[in-house]
Amino acid sequence: MGQGICYLVCAGENTGLDFTLTANDYVIAVDGGFKVLEEAHITPDLVVGDFDTLGYCPTHPNVIRLNPRKDDTDTLAALKEGILEGFRCFHFYCGTGGRIEHTIANIQLLAFLSQSGRQGFLHDGNSILTTITSSKLTISRRESGFVSVFSYSEECQGVNLHGLKYELTDAVLHNTFPLGISNEFKGTESSISVRKGTLLVVFPKEVLGGLRLGEA
Repeated sequence: MGQGICYLVCAGENTGLDFTLTANDYVIAVDGGFKVLEEAHITPDLVVGDFDTLGYCPTHPNVIRLNPRKDDTDTLAALKEGILEGFRCFHFYCGTGGRIEHTIANIQLLAFLSQSGRQGFLHDGNSILTTITSSKLTISRRESGFVSVFSYSEECQGVNLHGLKYELTDAVLHNTFPLGISNEFKGTESSISVRKGTLLVVFPKEVLGGLRLGEA
């Protein structure tokens, strides 16, 4: 187990479940995400939550019921289960919208993953968020569209943006100045890298199939 993708379906805004499962993938319903999956006729492998949102503990052969008084969010608890299953790539659905603090918490989980040598993608309608830590993200040729890059660490050193309308070489970004917002693709392969620190990257969902992750 763990060679595929672990999908976590949460209880936020449902902007569509556009994934196609393979035999190596794993689906975790996070609290109210169980209903979202039920409506999509997708059976999760695991259900995790305190079920304050769903309102009841679902009937399922693999349920982890959490105490409402806890330090981990339901999504973090579910993510830890996916890590225990051996997965290194995680896609979060229904993890934005609703209460803004839950969206912020899920963005923090992206940083948690990249800082531990894993990768997470938070789906938000037509956009996807991810983070990279001391690594490089290469994007296949794209004629148009926007990509935004933010320093998630207090400071990111050695930031390079190549093949985009606005380029940077060995720059320093800070988490108090949004210098990297609304960059543009220009019809060439592009890359985003950081030598030290964690970058938050926001890109159109159509870009996902043309991403490559590697060393900075």
